[in-house]
Amino acid sequence: MELIIDQEQASEFEAVEALIRQAFAGEELSDQTEHQLVKRLRNSKAYVTELSLTAKRSDGELLGHIMLTKAQILDGQKAFDTLALAPVSVLPEHQGKGIGSALINASLKRANQLGFYSVIVLGNAAYYPKFGFERASRWNIRAPFEVPEEAFMAIELVPGALANVSGVVQYADEFSS
Repeated sequence: MELIIDQEQASEFEAVEALIRQAFAGEELSDQTEHQLVKRLRNSKAYVTELSLTAKRSDGELLGHIMLTKAQILDGQKAFDTLALAPVSVLPEHQGKGIGSALINASLKRANQLGFYSVIVLGNAAYYPKFGFERASRWNIRAPFEVPEEAFMAIELVPGALANVSGVVQYADEFSS
């Protein structure tokens, strides 16, 4: 299947939100509000238009979506810019076919091209390391809430970018709305 990954367009917002609802409908650890989070983030200062991506078949069928938004790592008076990966969504009938992986790889590449240095994610500890994510604790980077250490990860888009960074991640306010 030919997959086209491109920047999400405003005309696709409703279809993307419907896709996200479907993608998380059967997820045990989901509160079923991921589509609302995406909608809030699109209207926030954390939103990076170029890092909200869709995956479609060549016939235009929407199969997946990913979003990376601005976040910070706070250490006392110091603040370091980073990105937060959340959420990545693929239609249930197309999961396990590499669409999520293609979206993650494309978003990381694009983030690097846009001059971002790192990305954090709270996710499956068995899935994200294949993209280069490592435990954030390696750099003494912590989540602002209680999470399993192995599920809170970071990746350097530029080698050494997190070498002198530590602290607590501050997500966009829209994550807690």
